[in-house]
Amino acid sequence: MHEVKDTARASVRIGYDGRVHKVFRGHLAKERFENEVRVLRYLEERGCDFVPRVLEAEPEALRMVTTNCGARVEHMSEGRMKEVFAELEQFGVRHEDAFLRNITYRASDGRFCVIDFEFATLLDEEPSASASAPALPQSS
Repeated sequence: MHEVKDTARASVRIGYDGRVHKVFRGHLAKERFENEVRVLRYLEERGCDFVPRVLEAEPEALRMVTTNCGARVEHMSEGRMKEVFAELEQFGVRHEDAFLRNITYRASDGRFCVIDFEFATLLDEEPSASASAPALPQSS
C-alpha cells in the first residue's frame, strides 16, 4: 500500500487495487468516522458521483475503505474551487473544510471530486434560521 497521509487524526493509504483505506484516530475519532460514513452514504443515495463511495466500514476499528477519486489537485482558482464545493451543496451537504487539499482530479472522466467528509454537515439536518431566531414582538 502507498501511504498518502499519516497524522495524529488519520492514516490514509491507497491499496494496490486503488481503494483508499482510512483509519481515524485522535480527538473525536469515533464521531468523525461516523460522520464521514454517514455523509458519504447520504451522497451515494442522492446520486452524487464526484465523491468517494464507501465500500467497507468497520466501526470497532474506526476504519473505512472507499473508492478512489483521483489525484490531488495542486492549483485551482478560488472561483473554481467555490464552484466545486457549491455543486456539492446542491446534493445537500456543506463540506465545512472547503480547501484545495480536499479536491482531487479523476482523469478517467476529467472530473474534479471532493474528499474528506469528517466535518461535513447535512443541510437538511441544520436547524432553520427561523427556528433558532428569537421571536419578534407582536405589534398591536
